[in-house]
Amino acid sequence: MENKKKLSYKWVVVAACFLMIFTCLGFGSSTKPLFLGPITEALGIKRSLFSINDSLRYITTSIVNIFFGALVARFGARRLIGFGFLSLMGSALCYALAPNIFVFYIGGVLLGMGFSFTTTTMVGFVVNKWCKKNKGTIMGAVLAANGLGGALSAQVVSPIIERGVYGYKTAYLVIAAIFLVVGTLVVLFVREQPKEGQEEQGEAPSKKKRGLNWIGVDSANVFKNVYTWGTLVCIFLCGLTLNGITGISAAHMRDVGLDPAYVATVVSCHSLSLAGFKFLTGFLYDRFGLRVTVALSTLTGVGVMITLASVTNTTFGMVLAMIYGIFSSLALPLETVMLPIFAGDLFGERSYNKMLGIIVSVNTAGYAAGSLFMNTCFDLLGSYRSALLVAACLMLCVAVALQLVITAAYRKKRMVIAQQAQENAS
Repeated sequence: MENKKKLSYKWVVVAACFLMIFTCLGFGSSTKPLFLGPITEALGIKRSLFSINDSLRYITTSIVNIFFGALVARFGARRLIGFGFLSLMGSALCYALAPNIFVFYIGGVLLGMGFSFTTTTMVGFVVNKWCKKNKGTIMGAVLAANGLGGALSAQVVSPIIERGVYGYKTAYLVIAAIFLVVGTLVVLFVREQPKEGQEEQGEAPSKKKRGLNWIGVDSANVFKNVYTWGTLVCIFLCGLTLNGITGISAAHMRDVGLDPAYVATVVSCHSLSLAGFKFLTGFLYDRFGLRVTVALSTLTGVGVMITLASVTNTTFGMVLAMIYGIFSSLALPLETVMLPIFAGDLFGERSYNKMLGIIVSVNTAGYAAGSLFMNTCFDLLGSYRSALLVAACLMLCVAVALQLVITAAYRKKRMVIAQQAQENAS
């Protein structure tokens, strides 16, 4: 009976992580494109200047994640999650009450700090602690909450924003209240880690070579491998292109003349499909491995960037917008679900915590560059189309490069596993 209780609490922790992602990414991140146009129009701010707020958010997340391993070892996951929710609430209040652009910048820093402790990195850490089997599927299921949260938040937030010139202020106050309530619940239910052996009970070791359970590369030597640097460059470019297009997608659709209500519908459909595709990505990884999953996501990314660039205020343009909204969700797991998988599959257990923090850090650095790049192009050219086509070319390069990276990493992986087997035999 005692063992059954220990095993079952794993799913309480997984559910708490699901709720955390549902709220933080759903209301804190997925709604961001809906605010870009209304805020800049209400305050008369250039989009490139306002996008510095997003760049500060991503730079903050990038810096904090470099030290994630040390911070979680010192303070524990539960305290960091609580601090993360307080930071997110402070960010929403800054956005609601900001009288000038500089307060938005403070909000961006707080938002980045909050996401560092409540989203992908933290979920990757917690799931790695509590779950030793089917991690890709579990990670995909938890991070799929982003899509469900985004679908709900778009319908909640969009009507509030459209109530008037300053409707966005009320919307952010509502979001701050949601962060307070949900943050309290998550901190109450999350435990630091299972008691000794608890996460193992009832779970037979996986027979598959794919997964996060190989011994890994020594963390002291991980940067001596060329493929490590190739991995980080590809992840940076994924962050730059994918987050860049996501951040401006709703604004671009409005710019070409699509009705705001239809744009909100596209955002909701995008969020719902994101939930399904994140779960599917984790399942595909567990079933077919890294190479197939990465190829599918990157090539889809190329296609949806070209599709978004082709959207116009016509019936066919509306169809293209919906196609983008649905299928862009198949590319976006490259910057969420796949990050802990990259850390585990390419670098193994010995380097997992270190590389997870660095990978997420590099990815969010790409976010910072992508937001600034897209909105600077808009201010210079009056449109996002050229930037979207450049992003498609970059993603095509990433699709090829990641296959080469995986080949080199798996060659190293086989060597390490063989060496370990030889040492065990002797």
